[in-house]
Amino acid sequence: MRANEIKKGAVIEFEGQKVVVKLVTVVSPSSRNGSTLYKVKGKNMVTRQKFERSFKGDEVVGEVDFVRSPVQLLYRDGDGCTFMDSASYEQFIIDEASLEEELPYLSDGLEGITALIADGVLLGIDLPTTVALEIVECSPGVKGGSASARTKPATLSTGLVVQVPEYLTIGEVIKVNTESGDYLSRA
Repeated sequence: MRANEIKKGAVIEFEGQKVVVKLVTVVSPSSRNGSTLYKVKGKNMVTRQKFERSFKGDEVVGEVDFVRSPVQLLYRDGDGCTFMDSASYEQFIIDEASLEEELPYLSDGLEGITALIADGVLLGIDLPTTVALEIVECSPGVKGGSASARTKPATLSTGLVVQVPEYLTIGEVIKVNTESGDYLSRA
């Protein structure tokens, strides 16, 4: 696979590392003889370290064969998170350190989780773009606050803290963007 074909969510192999691609940024050249660069950010699937590198468009990187399969979170315990494949009912355990970025959005009954599986091993998960979470702690709602654009911090059921409009109160369920961590709307 050439570097200009790398897409978000792909799994590439580079210098012996298996990397799940989280973000690809295209940097255009500032001079005529410059070449377009593809900045790839991701996570090494073995060491769980962040991976960042720029590739020229015609550089070749290895492609890892993997399967995307719908899964659901069964439970969390001391070993990590246990997911079940929705089609085969096979179970996979992945430690919480590997899901550092995804944990604040994981809740019981969350639909739309996709697992990346290579050689029978769970490499990582992809979350849906938005998740619905309940507000468990915030300052009291302000009457008439909907007219202003002021926000306040709110703690959600998973421990995630987001800025929400002043008029929201404890117990309300809101939609949160899993890529940016921003409040979107009431659920």
